[in-house]
Amino acid sequence: MGDSTHDLLNDAAMRASRYLDALPERAVAPNPAAVERLSALDIPLPDEPTPDDAVLAELDSFSGATMAMAGPRFFGFVIGGALPATIAANWLATAWDQNTAFAAVTPLTARLESVAARWLNDLLGLPPETGVGFVTGATMANFSCLVAARHAVLQAAGWDVEADGLFGAPPVTVIVGDEAHPSLMKALGLAGFGRSRVKRVPVDDQGRMRADAFPQISGPTIVCLQAGNVNTGAFDPAEEIIPRAKAAGAWVHVDGAFGLWAAAAPSRRHLMAGYADADSWATDAHKYLNTPYDCGLAFVRDTHALRAAMSVMAAYLPAAPTGDPDLTPELSRRARGVEVWAALRSLGRSGVAELVERTCRHARRFAEGLSAADFTILNDVVLNQALVSFGDDATTRRIIAAIQQDGTLWAGPTVWHGQTAMRISVSNWSTTDDDVERSIAAIIRIAREQTGG
Repeated sequence: MGDSTHDLLNDAAMRASRYLDALPERAVAPNPAAVERLSALDIPLPDEPTPDDAVLAELDSFSGATMAMAGPRFFGFVIGGALPATIAANWLATAWDQNTAFAAVTPLTARLESVAARWLNDLLGLPPETGVGFVTGATMANFSCLVAARHAVLQAAGWDVEADGLFGAPPVTVIVGDEAHPSLMKALGLAGFGRSRVKRVPVDDQGRMRADAFPQISGPTIVCLQAGNVNTGAFDPAEEIIPRAKAAGAWVHVDGAFGLWAAAAPSRRHLMAGYADADSWATDAHKYLNTPYDCGLAFVRDTHALRAAMSVMAAYLPAAPTGDPDLTPELSRRARGVEVWAALRSLGRSGVAELVERTCRHARRFAEGLSAADFTILNDVVLNQALVSFGDDATTRRIIAAIQQDGTLWAGPTVWHGQTAMRISVSNWSTTDDDVERSIAAIIRIAREQTGG
C-alpha cells in the first residue's frame, strides 16, 4: 500500500473523528443550509478521474446534511449509536473485505461469527444449539426465521417447499397480534404468506396480544409474538401463549427487534419470561447492541431448518461443512459478525446489562419529567419507550415540529390508539443524564412557547 493510501485513510479517520467529536453539541437535525447545498451533488458523471483526497474532502463537506442519529439526543427511532470498538472493527473488517459465506475461504470472520453467535445465545438466554444468521436488520431477520418456519411446518405436512414452492402446498396459518410491526408484515409478504391472510389477535391497551382471545390452532401454523412493542415497549404474554401454540404443533416466532435485549438486563429480564421456549427470534444489533448500520440477527433453534431454507449449491463454491455460516438470504455479504463480536468483547455481560438498564432509566426519567410538567404519558414505561401527548392532535404535531426544528433533540410522531403522540426511544450508549435533562427542559420550553403556557 502506497503512501497516498496511508494518507487517505488517515485523513478519513481524522474527518470521522471530528464528526463524532461534534455530535454532543451540534443540532441533531440536519443543517438547513447544508441540505440546500446538496443540489451541488447533482452534476453529470465526470469524464475524468478525481483525486481520492478531493473525493473524500468533497464528501466530508456535506456532513452537515446528516441527521445526528449517532449522537446522544436522537430519540426518533430505536437507534443505537456505534460503540467506539465497533466503529474501529467496522473499519478493519472493511479493509479485510471478506465475503463471509464459507469458513474454508474466510476462516477468521467465520470463526468470529461463530463465537459471537455462542455469546449471543448465552447472553440472551436462548438454547445453546440455536443457529444465528447475521443479516441486514429486523426485516431480513424476521424473513429468515419465517422461511425456516415455513420449511419446518411444511416438511411436517409432507411438503418440500424449497423444491416445490408454495403452489399446491398445504395452507399455512399465520397468527399475529393487532400491533405486529410493519417489518414483520413485510417479511410475511416476502415469504409468500401474504400480508392480509394472517389471523390477527386483539391486543390490550399497551399493545400486548390478549391470551384470552388467542384462536384454536389446527394444521401447519406459525405464531408470531412481539417482544417490545415499537410504541410502548410492551411484551406479549409468552408464558400463556407459547405452551398452547407448541402443544398444537405450531412454530412460534418472536419479533424482538429491540425487546429481546431485555433478557440481558437483570431488572428487565422478567419481561422475557417464557420467550426462550419459542422456535425462532429476530432482533437488531444496530439497536441495543450499538453496532454500526446495518446488522440484524436471526436466531433459529433448529439450525437444520434455517440451513435448509438458505442453502445454495454451485459447482464453483466449496462444499459447505456443518460449521459454515450459510444461514442468511445473501450469498455475498459483508462480515457483520465482526462488529457484533467487537461489541460483546468490549462490553462484556455486565456492560450490555448496564447499557440496557441505563437507557430504560432514561426513558423512565423522560416520562417522569414530562408528566410532572402536566403532559400526558400514554404508555406504561416498561423498557426504553415513552409516548407523550401535548393535547389534541394538531397541537401535538405542531410541538413535535418545533422540537425537531429547535435541534436540541429529535423525536418523531406516532399514532397510538387513534391519538397523535411523540415517541421517545432511548437506546444510544452515549446518552447521559445531562442529555436527558437538557432534552426534557427543551421539550417543556418549546411546548409552552407553542401553547402560550
